[in-house]
Amino acid sequence: MKLWPILLLILLPFTAQAMEIGDPVPTWSLFDQFDEPYVMNPQKTQTILVASSMSAGKIMEKALKDKPKGFLEARHTVFIANIEPMPAYVTKFFAVPKMRRTYSYRVALDREAQIAPGYGGDAAAVQWLQLKDGKLLERREFNGPDALREALEKP
Repeated sequence: MKLWPILLLILLPFTAQAMEIGDPVPTWSLFDQFDEPYVMNPQKTQTILVASSMSAGKIMEKALKDKPKGFLEARHTVFIANIEPMPAYVTKFFAVPKMRRTYSYRVALDREAQIAPGYGGDAAAVQWLQLKDGKLLERREFNGPDALREALEKP
């Protein structure tokens, strides 16, 4: 009898699944690279971009190079970076200061991998989640900056 609670706790992580087309997208709040709250409103957001690895982050960085401040916001797009795997000292002393200095766009930092893993997909690619009326309409993956840049520039 005492084994059931332990078994349930062990199996609990296997119940989490990536979002499917048509699923409602929950509201979430993270802090950006400037330690400002970044609240995602599914009714106003059209696109969520997710980088769950350093290689995906580099794709984003190259795709958005030379884009003006407000480029993503004008497209109702939010960008989440899952930085949980990064050692804390690297995050604090190198990664976040670089983001503050060089990025012209806001990055919602998923420091504890609470949000990004729920969107699923290949961690090495940038996940593109298209929303409509607060629901997941389409998902795409980008393995290179050129295709991502082109998709972002489309009206």
